[in-house]
Amino acid sequence: MHAPTHDNVSRLDGNVLHLTGILDVRSVGDVRQTLNQLIDTSQGDVLVDLEAVDAIDATGLGLLVATHRRTQLLGRQLVLWHPLPGVVRILAVTRLHRILHVERTPLPMTA
Repeated sequence: MHAPTHDNVSRLDGNVLHLTGILDVRSVGDVRQTLNQLIDTSQGDVLVDLEAVDAIDATGLGLLVATHRRTQLLGRQLVLWHPLPGVVRILAVTRLHRILHVERTPLPMTA
């Protein structure tokens, strides 16, 4: 077992890619490779779990957009699962939330 580089870990679980740490220029190469492997070896929607992603930069956003386009060409959908508020903010500021399918964590109900 080798230590992950730049505190970013990706783990496949069926059609779900679980990411942790920071999705940036230093980690995007490994994540791209894993995403392409997932797309090539699975059917249906591709889910990227962002629940443990602390931050994302322009390179990470570019990877998500490229993956979105690739899945669309295959008649599939990229779904971003439970991004943290900071990542949601970045998606909103860049208006990518209008293009990418984002499944947000439901807010707890208050009485």
